[in-house]
Amino acid sequence: MKALLLLLSLPTLAAAAPDPAALARGEALFHRPFDSGWSCATCHTADPRQPGRHTVTGRALLPLAPAVNPARFSDAAKVDKWFRRNCRDVLGRECSAQEKADLTAWLGSLPAETLP
Repeated sequence: MKALLLLLSLPTLAAAAPDPAALARGEALFHRPFDSGWSCATCHTADPRQPGRHTVTGRALLPLAPAVNPARFSDAAKVDKWFRRNCRDVLGRECSAQEKADLTAWLGSLPAETLP
């Protein structure tokens, strides 16, 4: 996980050679509804560069994409905590290391501009 945080903190290196397959898997994971009836986009919106809102608590959520919220993946303990909690809530299980890597690669590839 620390290597992943380092990669996200170096956008020029991360952007130099993105793995198109990993980016596609990360985006698909983010938008796919699971047995819970939720997807990541349920709370984080279809565009993770926008603020979201927790479906159950109504609590406002800061944007998920590092391009607009650079602090999002800066604390390894918080990243682990939120992956563990959110994956269990949404997927019904913990995310695999590959799923975490794909999702963070996709989020890290998003430019600061929002989608039209």
